[in-house]
Amino acid sequence: MAALFCGACLLFTWGGVLLLRPWVRRWLGPEPGINDFASYFLSAYGVFYGLVLGLIAVATYQNFSNVETTVSKEATSIATLYRDMSAYPDPVRGRLQKHMQDYVNFLINEAWPAQQQGQIHPGGSARVTALHHDLLAFEPTSRRDEIVHAETLRQFNVFLEARYQRLQSVTTALSSVLWWVVCIGAALNFSLLWFFSLDKLSAHLALSGILALFVGLMLFFIAAMDNPFRGEESVSPDAYKLVRQRLMNESG
Repeated sequence: MAALFCGACLLFTWGGVLLLRPWVRRWLGPEPGINDFASYFLSAYGVFYGLVLGLIAVATYQNFSNVETTVSKEATSIATLYRDMSAYPDPVRGRLQKHMQDYVNFLINEAWPAQQQGQIHPGGSARVTALHHDLLAFEPTSRRDEIVHAETLRQFNVFLEARYQRLQSVTTALSSVLWWVVCIGAALNFSLLWFFSLDKLSAHLALSGILALFVGLMLFFIAAMDNPFRGEESVSPDAYKLVRQRLMNESG
């Protein structure tokens, strides 16, 4: 993807330089006067476009980081719930912990592949509902059971909150309007480079290519951080795998 973005930016920039170079030199005259004129426009435009591009890049990275935090929070709440359930009497304990094991296996094996396709697997709601039903069906018979049950219900609400936040993040992405602004802004930025008049073509290509590569890398970064659950650079289910391996004593 990085090569694709950088290559497209270079192709657009260098293609314009090579095609328009003779016309620009005839129309705008020789250097250095035209270069000063063009540099003023490029500097002013670069400030505004740089701010927009930078803010969007920071926003996408912050969203990616927030999704990672949400996933970690859900995994932590699952581990806490599983340990709280160990204080319940049998057979309630075994049934509740079985629900949690089934949910974690579902997340890793079914829900995550669906999320990587931008979809929300419907099987999670039924598992959470079954767990909630069994929790509410339990009737404490001692003060100890009341305390354990109240703490488990509180932690269950924390788990639900983290789960819903994760589900909302599955379809989180930059709007198409922002992508149009970013892409058209990049094209306009490269177009300003065509209006420089340099005697050495190699110098013109080198200087314009450096800027094109940097903008291409920024576009790649935004695309890679956008859609946190999709692509090679995405949020992984490793937190849930760790809970399953270390707490639930189940292998991969």
